[in-house]
Amino acid sequence: MTGIIAILGRQPALGLAELESLFGAEKIQPLSAGAAVVDAEPQNFPMQRLGGTMKIARYLTDLPYTDWNKIEEYLVQELPKHTCCRPPGKIRLGLNAYGFKISLGRINATGLTLKKVVKNPPDSEGRSVRVVPNKALELNTAQVIHNQLLGPTGLDLVLIKNGNKTILAQTFAVQNIDAYAARDQKRPKRDARVGMLPPKLAQIIINLATNNASPHTGAVLLDPFCGTGVVLQEAQLMGFDAYGTDLEPRMVEYSIDNLAWLHNTHDVPTNYYRIEIGDATDFQWNNPNAIHFVACETYLGRPLTGIPAPPVLQKVIQDVDTIHRKFLQNLAKQTKPGFRACIAVPAWRTKKGFAHLKTLDSLEELGYTRISFAHVNDEDLLYHRADQIVARELVILKRI
Repeated sequence: MTGIIAILGRQPALGLAELESLFGAEKIQPLSAGAAVVDAEPQNFPMQRLGGTMKIARYLTDLPYTDWNKIEEYLVQELPKHTCCRPPGKIRLGLNAYGFKISLGRINATGLTLKKVVKNPPDSEGRSVRVVPNKALELNTAQVIHNQLLGPTGLDLVLIKNGNKTILAQTFAVQNIDAYAARDQKRPKRDARVGMLPPKLAQIIINLATNNASPHTGAVLLDPFCGTGVVLQEAQLMGFDAYGTDLEPRMVEYSIDNLAWLHNTHDVPTNYYRIEIGDATDFQWNNPNAIHFVACETYLGRPLTGIPAPPVLQKVIQDVDTIHRKFLQNLAKQTKPGFRACIAVPAWRTKKGFAHLKTLDSLEELGYTRISFAHVNDEDLLYHRADQIVARELVILKRI
């Protein structure tokens, strides 16, 4: 096996679709347990622009079994051969078990066993070692970063159960959680009333829209519902020129302030952005032929604190549908065949599952086809948490 092992996020389908969009279906091999192999070179892997990939690991070997006792025996035999050659200093070891049905106590016991054999190997000089305690079967990105597992004496081992085999890999990069937190929480203007779009989700939306791992200079992203500018912000950091419009003057002001802050506090590879007041249902965008793609979170409807009664939900969906239909008609008038967009639209939790926009059933008559993926079903492209009534459905469109 060659390539990079990608460990996907909380909703693996979103990360898998993102990878397929950027690299192509033929370059992606899904694994069980929320992981995938990507046929790419490490130096060309855009880790910090991926919202749906938590870790990336270097493939080491396949083990022809999934029995944890045998896996532990293998690690006991092989690990000292690698730790003995590390630079001076305390060895820092982390263990991750994806897809295994073992207890937390079992993986921590394996860690202690490995600690003993690294300190006192039979055939070489021992090393001082610290094993990061597992609070779950997988270490999160914060644990990897704060325990320096990516440093010269660090070793974050990834074990993935894949069919009747086990893939062994070593983490070499993780998402920069501190940078995400700073971009999300330190922006000068935020507004919980209009929803808080997470930067990671904004990245996924952009990557599903652009389907290109290497943005070319001058490519313009349009967000017709720019809100506080999260999508614009993430697009700028990726190297895209950003064009945002919003119906509310206050949101336009917020986006302008937030992008000015971004340029003052971050190394942004592009200087161009344009933000103006405009209703997405009838606005004439400036030089639409120069816009390369649309990425946005649309109008999600009024906030709901509980599952609404069917008549209430029907009225909510009807109102939101009208806006989306007019928006897509307006966008179609100003774009050419082949134009691509990713829009995050609302889907509402009901007692029988999720209710969806009726507009999605008539995309062709509006001038679009919905792009599907080889490795992910359309119905799995839902971003939601267990307590949320309104989910975000990611819809990738192509003008016909």
